[in-house]
Amino acid sequence: MSGHSKWASIKHQKGAKDKARGKLFAKLIRQVEVTARAGGSDLESNATLRTMYQKARDASVPLDTIERAIKRGSGELEGVRYEAVAYEGYAPCGVAVFVEVLTDNRNRTGPDIRSLFSRNGGSLAEPGAVAWQFERKGVVTIPKEAGSEDDLLLVVLDAGAEDLADEGDTWRVTCDPSALTAVRDALDAASVAVVSADVTMLPTTVVALEGPEDARKVLRLIDALDDHDDVQDVYANFDVADDVLQAVEA
Repeated sequence: MSGHSKWASIKHQKGAKDKARGKLFAKLIRQVEVTARAGGSDLESNATLRTMYQKARDASVPLDTIERAIKRGSGELEGVRYEAVAYEGYAPCGVAVFVEVLTDNRNRTGPDIRSLFSRNGGSLAEPGAVAWQFERKGVVTIPKEAGSEDDLLLVVLDAGAEDLADEGDTWRVTCDPSALTAVRDALDAASVAVVSADVTMLPTTVVALEGPEDARKVLRLIDALDDHDDVQDVYANFDVADDVLQAVEA
């Protein structure tokens, strides 16, 4: 698992504060709206919307809030039009960073992202500079107690999964993004609990961070980007040992 994924898991386990929870809701609602606008409001025919709908429900976003977002996206209700933009750059220690944004004002968001990189020891790069270091995959996280490796493989491989990896307290199922819904449905049908299911960017190579100071520098930038209202997801190709993360957390 990438270091950023470990850090996100730690923050999730500690519990989201009200402010962070509100920001998460806002980002998920925006994603649902944009997905509905791009592919239609029908969950059966729009697989991406179905994934985002489930992601929002998993995060306890109220059902009526999700439904209003879908209606804004489909044009049934008036709403702001958001544009999807990706920014690429480098964090300290040469860590590649890929940022996905939904914005209603690119002229505002672009300078904001550049400033966050520069103020936190990083640098914004040209499009394509780091994207090649990531691949888009569907990822499902399952509690370790949900089943044995052999039992889970029987469920997910037939649904299109590519890999099942041991992540310590959890299992991580990796698949092509187009197979994510089928894998999630197969797990639900088998009554296997799911922690999360999402399309993400996995690094093809990683940069190892050796000590707490390097980890703090990188995480400072990652957290600053995560905190921006227009930023939906931040991906980075660093890896860090558990004991180093514990030192940072302390």
